[in-house]
Amino acid sequence: MHELPGTPWPDRIAWLIGSGFGCGLSPLAPGSVGSLGGAVILYILSFAVPTGWFVWQGSATAALLSALGLAIGIWATGRMSTPDNPDPGSATWDEYVGMWLTCLFVPFGSPVWLAGAFVVFRAFDVLKPWPCRRLERLPAGWGIMLDDVGAGLWGALVMVAGLFLWQFVEPVAPGFLVNLMAY
Repeated sequence: MHELPGTPWPDRIAWLIGSGFGCGLSPLAPGSVGSLGGAVILYILSFAVPTGWFVWQGSATAALLSALGLAIGIWATGRMSTPDNPDPGSATWDEYVGMWLTCLFVPFGSPVWLAGAFVVFRAFDVLKPWPCRRLERLPAGWGIMLDDVGAGLWGALVMVAGLFLWQFVEPVAPGFLVNLMAY
């Protein structure tokens, strides 16, 4: 059974945010549902971020979301954590932040790049490469959040490599593929 919010309002708000606005209640793969929630927010924001005023506006948006999300998430997931259950399965806000970090340099207005980032982040979140597993051992909200921050940073590196390789493939790629990958 999922953890129920405590009676004080701060606990209820923390639980609402920490559960990724309910994504953590998913009976199947709550981490993937939380990551999808983060991807959807980025995709919606891609329509609001003006293009052309500076090159890295998408990166600035993802960085700002990540920084604010991390600060809020440490508090919210920390309140969800108990000594008996230090990393509750319903805590999925960390997936939002990890997904946003993976998309730091990705044109997240492109569903193809966003889907690639989703797959890459989920793989790193499950595999937990160094130092993610070690970060997971930190207490309460710190451990819940920072292992996904690590997975998100690994994901960002892979996505930057993918963007770099795309620069060589794009000139010779068929038109439909270029249009599919466009942002």
